[in-house]
Amino acid sequence: MAKKKTQNFLKKNYLVFYVLAGVFVMGGVFFFLGYLFPYKYNVADADIKKDLKVIEATSSTPSMNTLDTVAYDKKMLQLANYPAPKPISTSTKKTASSTSATSTTSHHAWPVKTVYPNAGALLPFNRIVAYYGNFYSKSMGVLGQYPPDEALSRLKTEVAKWQAADPSTPVIPAIDYIAITAQGSAGADGKYRARMPDTQIDKAIDLASQVNGIVILDIQVGLSNLQTELPIYEKYLKMPQVHLAIDPEFAMHNGQKPGGYIGSFDATDVNYAANYLAKLVRDNNLPPKILVVHRFTEEMVTNYKKITPLPEVQIVMDMDGWGIQARKLNTYRQVIQLEPVQFTGFKLFYKNDYREKGSSMLTDSQVLNLQPQPSFIQYQ
Repeated sequence: MAKKKTQNFLKKNYLVFYVLAGVFVMGGVFFFLGYLFPYKYNVADADIKKDLKVIEATSSTPSMNTLDTVAYDKKMLQLANYPAPKPISTSTKKTASSTSATSTTSHHAWPVKTVYPNAGALLPFNRIVAYYGNFYSKSMGVLGQYPPDEALSRLKTEVAKWQAADPSTPVIPAIDYIAITAQGSAGADGKYRARMPDTQIDKAIDLASQVNGIVILDIQVGLSNLQTELPIYEKYLKMPQVHLAIDPEFAMHNGQKPGGYIGSFDATDVNYAANYLAKLVRDNNLPPKILVVHRFTEEMVTNYKKITPLPEVQIVMDMDGWGIQARKLNTYRQVIQLEPVQFTGFKLFYKNDYREKGSSMLTDSQVLNLQPQPSFIQYQ
């Protein structure tokens, strides 16, 4: 009776029996192979673990590009724009060779010896060509003078012109928008400046995107200061395509009103702006920012030797005086070339450069002949 029950159980559960038997047989086979070839399988397992560690490392740590310092130095030397050394005659070669290094390079202030920028820096590998102004004002610059489509068309024309003038340096278009304008009236808080609404800054960002360009927010503090004004625009300055310009002309002191006097920034102000931007770059994993500092008199920027470029911030000293060519060239030499910081800029005025009798706007070739060559070209 018990035998018959066992036979009935096996008939009903034959599938389970065969599965269990198969598992048992396969387990024996793998055990036997593992016994015969332990070294082979252990090596393979180690290789797999090694590969997994590599995958984990690359997936958790993003790859970081590095700055090509050789290319950087070469481009900076090109921007210095020194004339090629004259050939040394045979009769004076022995004497000249011992002093050539001193006579041709030691007195040159350019390229400026300062920190290398982080990878992703726009300068010196590119030249920036910017349209400047405020959308509310036709008199403050080209951005307010023309409808947006026409302004962009004109900007593209200038970009193409500069690209043709110096094919070795790619040109980046920029919308240089005055986000805070100095004004003649005190305003509610007595600071003689007006902050533009976000809608206008958004418009500047949109225009720049249409030409694959960058945005520069220009700040005129009036009787306020950078410590008060910069944090207001932090959400924009956190954007990788948005950079900053500060205008000492309209940084007033001792209650003086903008327009009646030329203001000034000290190196401490410039360094504050640079450090403010640098922190945003570090905290938000951004490429280096550009900080433009306007200047056309020595008094506008005091203690220039103490201005400190940073790996996260590239500083451009921009000569933005207007008038006859000879005066503009002399101003560039006096307040930009002879007081080096890092990079240089040059402003061209569609109207003001023609105001004086016989004056005209400098050509791209004339600007590129400057020592050093400007990396930033601004049109007003």
